[in-house]
Amino acid sequence: MKLTKQFSMYVSDHDQFIKQLKAQRPDLEEKQREGRALLWDKAPQTLAEQARVRESTVKQQPYVYQNKLR
Repeated sequence: MKLTKQFSMYVSDHDQFIKQLKAQRPDLEEKQREGRALLWDKAPQTLAEQARVRESTVKQQPYVYQNKLR
């Protein structure tokens, strides 16, 4: 479906704001990538670390909010 010429030139307020922000701060995207890497990108674990983590986990009961009956 083709939009008319009137709607093809429309730019929302949000789009205008983002374009203006990127023009004012060209390093913004790089800082976002650095922040993402800091919080989410983790270094790969070695096999020894994976085994240690697997062995140190505590088995959890199926429904954690129910007390065990005596």
